[in-house]
Amino acid sequence: MSVIWTLRPEDVARIRFAFSPMWELAASLRTLRDPARQAVHLPWIRSVRSRLAGLDLAELFALVPPSGYLADFLTPPPDTPCPDFAAELDRVRRTPPAQASREAGRVVGADPAVIERFRSDPEAGVARVADALEAYWEACFAEFWPRVHALLERDVLRRSRRLARGGARELFAELDPAVVWTGERLVVDRPWCTDAGLHGDGLVLVPSAFYWPSVAVMSAPYQSMLVYPVLGVGGLWENGPPPAPGALAALIGRSRAQILLALVEPSTTSALAHRMAVTPGAVSQHLRVLSGSGLAVGMRVGREVVYRRTSTGDALAAGPP
Repeated sequence: MSVIWTLRPEDVARIRFAFSPMWELAASLRTLRDPARQAVHLPWIRSVRSRLAGLDLAELFALVPPSGYLADFLTPPPDTPCPDFAAELDRVRRTPPAQASREAGRVVGADPAVIERFRSDPEAGVARVADALEAYWEACFAEFWPRVHALLERDVLRRSRRLARGGARELFAELDPAVVWTGERLVVDRPWCTDAGLHGDGLVLVPSAFYWPSVAVMSAPYQSMLVYPVLGVGGLWENGPPPAPGALAALIGRSRAQILLALVEPSTTSALAHRMAVTPGAVSQHLRVLSGSGLAVGMRVGREVVYRRTSTGDALAAGPP
């Protein structure tokens, strides 16, 4: 079975990317319950396991079962390219009770007593669930979000360049094997079937580290959203910058060499600072030197400046043939 979306020209023109801390948070609940499903996240699980004792996650686990449908109101499609957690949590809190009840009733495999309690008073249930999400975020996720965000950011920059260069066909050709673009229809291999157009407001593409390696979809009454596995998740929990070859470090300095190597994919100053474990100000100083030397160049994307290597920087980072 497959999800089949017919994309009109205006839908293709409105394809956009976004991150969602709430989506990652909800997906991580499945990671906690089945660590073997995503062994790549074991370092995170080991870090947060001791913090779970003080949290009541029973209702969240019921609404986000180990597999299959999870209640959509927990993961509303992002309405901005990079929403913060507080804004997304507010959207969850404002879910109409009747909608939350309907979605809770669609969940399969959950504890029926917990679901019944939620549906008996969905307004109170939404409030409890929002509070549980906030407590879980603060205890187990907030400190790790910059690392996850940096990975998602690199993926979006890479995909955006591909969309700009080759259009929808080139973008979807390498998004995921479960996603096929026919030139008019987007076919997503998922275990439920629908064949419909979009709502005229385009398609939101959301990379995910904690839903990896699967894809997910959302549609009416929400904006159509496709969640796809982020690239590079294997390095998410690695610590420290990439090692710099001695010759390159001797030529331009170790910190600048490490930054130049880290720019194998375009990145912002904040993302580089987090990876290098130094201040954004220090990274900015090194980037100014690299840019002034013709090894890197900055380009404005929205409100941020994204840096990439120039061809000279690529050649220098590659080392001698």
